[in-house]
Amino acid sequence: MSQSFYVKAHWDAEASVWYSQSNIPGLVLQAETLEEFQDLIRHFGPDLLAENLGIHDPTPIRFEAVRQLTDAA
Repeated sequence: MSQSFYVKAHWDAEASVWYSQSNIPGLVLQAETLEEFQDLIRHFGPDLLAENLGIHDPTPIRFEAVRQLTDAA
């Protein structure tokens, strides 16, 4: 059975950045845009899977973004 990997981007309104929650060992990300965040996942995710878990084959990584919107009214 293959292991499932994920990265969630959470919005920090006070700092105006997206930050990560992930089950990929060593993956800690922060970015101002979701596009930059996704680029960082693509860059660091496979390297960390190979380095920390010995996974060298292409491996799917589920990506989710979470942002809470508040009503200004």
